[in-house]
Amino acid sequence: MAAAKPASRKQRPGRRTATPGGDTALRDGIVEAALDVAEDWGWYDIRLHHVAERLNLPLTAIRAEFRDGDAIADAWIARADAAMLIERPGGFAALPAAERLQITLESWLDALAPRREVTAQMFRAKLWPVHVHHNLALVTWTSRTVQWWREAALLDGRGQRRSVEEIGMTLIFLSTLARWCCDRSAGQAGTKAYLRRRLARADRFMARACAARRRESPSPSSG
Repeated sequence: MAAAKPASRKQRPGRRTATPGGDTALRDGIVEAALDVAEDWGWYDIRLHHVAERLNLPLTAIRAEFRDGDAIADAWIARADAAMLIERPGGFAALPAAERLQITLESWLDALAPRREVTAQMFRAKLWPVHVHHNLALVTWTSRTVQWWREAALLDGRGQRRSVEEIGMTLIFLSTLARWCCDRSAGQAGTKAYLRRRLARADRFMARACAARRRESPSPSSG
């Protein structure tokens, strides 16, 4: 039996028409169309033939650009990475590290905010127990995203300090993302306040740890 066409719950502008060709405009059009379908059906129940129909494209054109729906989700989330890595105005490097981390991760969250509910569904789908390949990929993705967050915030810690920073940032990133997925406050103010508290706590911890290390280190004149 043929699947029913997705019924829209709200009026949308006229159907987009995309032309195959492997260009950025086509990929962006596929991503946007998939998000539109997911707004109606939910991300887990999205069907790529509905995306193709919305764009007046054959399924082969979708397959030429994306291996599956998860790849479309990755392309959408990658836009947040680009937003996080934009060039910052002068004076950014002089800000405290916690403030730089706050600004850059807020940029990442804000880029996804227009589709927050669908984005949250994407992450839940990646965590679905039967999708082991997605589970493993999510671990790699988290590590990579935290590394780019470090770069965007201009962190230069080395050695043990870097290792501690990465562990702390990973925990903060994941807990903040979980909070954001359920945050219905205006502008995700609740999530941003939560992030600020977590970063302030981490900053205090690092300050105490560094002070303790200095006290334990022998002075140059000792020996």
